[in-house]
Amino acid sequence: MRMRHLSATVIGRLFVGWLGLGLLISSTADAADLSPEMKKWGEHYTRDILPIVQTRCLDCHNGADADGEFDLSKYTSGEAAADAGDIWERVARRVRQNEMPPQGSPGLNDPQKAAFYHWLDSRPGQDLCRQLASDETQSWYRGHVMSRRLTRTEYRNAIRDLVGIELQPGELPPSDGAGGEGFDTVGDSLFTSPIHLEAYLMAADRLIEEALPDQQVEASATAVAYRQQLLGRLPKSLDPASELDERAAARANIEAFAKRAWRRPASEEEIARLLVLFDTTLAQNGSFVAALRQPLKAVLVSPHFLFVVESEPEAGGVQRITPHQLATRVALFIWSSIPDDRLLQLADSGALYEEDVLRSEVQRMLADPKAQALGENFGLQWLGLKEFGNGPKPDAEVFPEFNDQLASAMREEAIRTVAGVFREDAPLTDLIAADYIYANTDLAKHYGLDLPEGTSWQQVKLDSRQRGGVLTMASVLTSASYPRRTSPVLRGRWILEEVLGARVPPPPPNVPALEEEHGAGKAQTLRERLELHRQKAECASCHNRMDPLGFGLENFDGIGRWRESDNGQPIDSAGKLPSGDTFSGPEELKVILLKRSAEFQKHFVRKLLGFALGRELNKFDNCVVDHCLKQLQARDLKAAILIEEIALSYPFQHRYFKSDK
Repeated sequence: MRMRHLSATVIGRLFVGWLGLGLLISSTADAADLSPEMKKWGEHYTRDILPIVQTRCLDCHNGADADGEFDLSKYTSGEAAADAGDIWERVARRVRQNEMPPQGSPGLNDPQKAAFYHWLDSRPGQDLCRQLASDETQSWYRGHVMSRRLTRTEYRNAIRDLVGIELQPGELPPSDGAGGEGFDTVGDSLFTSPIHLEAYLMAADRLIEEALPDQQVEASATAVAYRQQLLGRLPKSLDPASELDERAAARANIEAFAKRAWRRPASEEEIARLLVLFDTTLAQNGSFVAALRQPLKAVLVSPHFLFVVESEPEAGGVQRITPHQLATRVALFIWSSIPDDRLLQLADSGALYEEDVLRSEVQRMLADPKAQALGENFGLQWLGLKEFGNGPKPDAEVFPEFNDQLASAMREEAIRTVAGVFREDAPLTDLIAADYIYANTDLAKHYGLDLPEGTSWQQVKLDSRQRGGVLTMASVLTSASYPRRTSPVLRGRWILEEVLGARVPPPPPNVPALEEEHGAGKAQTLRERLELHRQKAECASCHNRMDPLGFGLENFDGIGRWRESDNGQPIDSAGKLPSGDTFSGPEELKVILLKRSAEFQKHFVRKLLGFALGRELNKFDNCVVDHCLKQLQARDLKAAILIEEIALSYPFQHRYFKSDK
């Protein structure tokens, strides 16, 4: 039967009539009974939604004979709409799933739908802490979190923890791009190319050959320990005390290795397929060790190792991830690697779901040296230093002291600084104004500090606050400079974006470089040229925020060394912010930033949560951020609590799976 065309008026009547079925059972509350937030929500209805109802719906939904047994004229006040708030949850779901208006009928126009969605989404008192974004709860939702491959760093660390061998840079797959909140842990930015596959195959072949040679060779204690892991069970042909034949011993070793590599017990079918490789090679070669190498190589090139796979349940929807998937998420978050035996054992028993157990595990993992990965993986990406030392370098003519060894030390300082606040459970504000730095001989010499020659990395207490925290690290100061000079603009922008979480728009088009605009040959200081630049209205709004912050770091040259003058002129490191706050030099700048510590804390928590979840954050994550901030305040800003609370959070332990039904 051909469906006749329905007018917009009729569609509006049907739409509101359906809503009325739910609203009919709700009672009307007095305005005095509503909270201030709900009153405001009702006012939103009166202002933006009621006009739609009045112009599109009241013809049919008015009086005793209203369509759908619903008299919409009873709900022409914000108080009535607010009192029926719980009904709107079902309304939102049906509308967003295009179940209303009926298929084949024209819907409300885009502005009307946008107004309706916005009103529904702004309802106060929603329990967002127990929801995830999905195509049922968000009209703009673009799909579920993707299963993803291990990042370059995670792959390197997983190999190290599996076989005890560090991959060389040339053996690693290509570097990864970033997505979500700016991290490479986002699935839709982790592409897999033929170059990746070639690197995985070559690495697996070399690693297992080296870890399990045909003949016993002299090796380090570490290599011997990992060999014993790979050959945990020997057949009686190699160990007279063993009761296992070669196939049983192979099975035991394959099961143990696959469980560690795949972060879960392997199925009987999977083990059987791996044993086929062992049987075939053993028949050809006759060597137990040579035959065992083949299934172990297969484990390392399997998608179960290379990808973070969270299998989708048949029902779809929001589901709690399995204990083994939780163990994997926690290990990737803190170690950027795979779970160890203890985590897997707790996953086997299901005990990892228990809050006290998980908190204890987080504390244990943070105390492990592998937690340094929080500085390397999260820290470098947050600070914009992931590729530090690999890209453009300071000009060798101006800064001949800069070399690869110094760059490596600068990078290591950043890693240890970020990881240290978690491992030492230090106040988060140490990242802004610590009274210590991490240094070795090379970096101490660069900073003008006196450490004995050959001193390895250690925490060094400072007499002043000129150094300390991420702002005054040489890596940050160098990356936020030009090859031949400093840049208060770049440094100020870095503080706004990476420390305070403010958004700085790109410069207007056709703005010339500073040297071109004001003439590099004129006898002007950098500050004077920037002052002229800020006189332009289109430049002033951003530069008034950025430049003063950058001037506070002008005592540091283009590679982060302290200086009192530049080209024979004394450094002017004073700044005045639009707020009226004034300061001079890095110590006073840090005091100003500590006054804005709440902005820093919120931005940092959002970045850390985005890194842990591997996706862009949305409104459903805001309560996790707020809860973390409250716990941070309750613990005197001690940073480790953030790792615990994120690991225990609803979005970390749950995932939305798109149903095929």
